[in-house]
Amino acid sequence: MGYVRNLRQQIGSEPVIVVGSAAVVRRQQALLLVKRTDNHAWGLPAGSKELNESTVTTVKRELNEETGLTAQSAKLLTVVSGTGMQYKYPNGDQIDSVTVVYDVTATGEPNGDGDETSAAQFFEWDKLPEKLTPITEQILKELEPVIR
Repeated sequence: MGYVRNLRQQIGSEPVIVVGSAAVVRRQQALLLVKRTDNHAWGLPAGSKELNESTVTTVKRELNEETGLTAQSAKLLTVVSGTGMQYKYPNGDQIDSVTVVYDVTATGEPNGDGDETSAAQFFEWDKLPEKLTPITEQILKELEPVIR
């Protein structure tokens, strides 16, 4: 997250438009979620795009960093932006997210990285955790008919 971190040094916590990628990883009808260490909510593996990085590279990198999984393929599902995609982090930083969402096939066993994520786990659609990040809620709401 070097680009956004550097930008924050210039603008502080003011709202900024951030382009990122999110991974929808499914195994046997279960969806992979990660538990964030900053707000203790569950969300899709996701993160901000770095300069000169494609959104496909972003989703593969973030998935690996946050879960240890290795992406084998990534197929574009949708781009989610607008209403419901604004977020204020616990540290006060504000974003307006444009998130490119991919259907990702991955190998390995998921684990939290201990830094950004404390856990990575597959959940059945009807048994998702109650505390989801607002952006994950928005993405899943839009994608439910497609990925369920």
